[in-house]
Amino acid sequence: MGTLYLVSTPIGNLGDISVRALDTLRRVGLVVAEDTRRTRKLLTHYDIHCPLLSFNEHSPPKRMERVLRAVQDTDVALVTDAGTPSVSDPGLQILRAAVGEGISVSALPGPSAVLTALVLSGLPTDTFLFLGFLPRRAREREDKLLQIKPLETTIVLFEAPHRLVRTLEAVGAVLGDRPLAVCRELTKLHEEVRRSNVFAELEYWRHNDPRGEFTLVLGGMQPEESAAQQVDPLEEVARLVAAGIKSSHAVRTVAGKLGCDRRDLYQQWLARDGSTNPGATSDI
Repeated sequence: MGTLYLVSTPIGNLGDISVRALDTLRRVGLVVAEDTRRTRKLLTHYDIHCPLLSFNEHSPPKRMERVLRAVQDTDVALVTDAGTPSVSDPGLQILRAAVGEGISVSALPGPSAVLTALVLSGLPTDTFLFLGFLPRRAREREDKLLQIKPLETTIVLFEAPHRLVRTLEAVGAVLGDRPLAVCRELTKLHEEVRRSNVFAELEYWRHNDPRGEFTLVLGGMQPEESAAQQVDPLEEVARLVAAGIKSSHAVRTVAGKLGCDRRDLYQQWLARDGSTNPGATSDI
């Protein structure tokens, strides 16, 4: 029985591939790739000629069987379009199937957009959470962000350029204005790393056409923010109103401070206060 090798490939700069990875790709009997066209460019660049087989989320079940049969007779390399196989990658299905079959698996470490962006961000690296791509549906995306909201750890995300602004809007609405590093085209000619915060980056990318591949590194909840979450928003609104501040302004102030939805908070305040002033809703 052969071995399944998980071979990390460059995320942009072809010079980042390891000597061990090249040696492995030269001697295996089959290379399984997410997109054979992209992988063939890499292999051609290093004058490597071996059989290629595609495997992605659209591959039929028989493709998996073919890979598992191949590794019975020869060593097989699994690669992704860029970076480490099985990380936010359909190759995970092959890995899990191979482990389930008792096939020998070996990983060759190498390029990773997750770690590259993390160390470039300037944000804490002692603990971090990688989420891959956030859900495309708005409700599911909001639910995922609400789950991670209390975490004080750094968050790493992937995002496509056409969804970048929508994602930043969702992050700002749920998590508030946190530190953010937007990493674009890592290791490539037009590499760019912007370190600021969520709202500043949202404003920037609303007026600049996002292009390329994006990795976002987001700061976790700060201790003072965590403490603020323990405050009852309605009690804070009541305190401001008692001090003579108009209720609509008090709601906006508290919602901004605590990062909660101001319209929802205003409706809760109306229910508690018994107010029926229809004009006030226009201020929220």
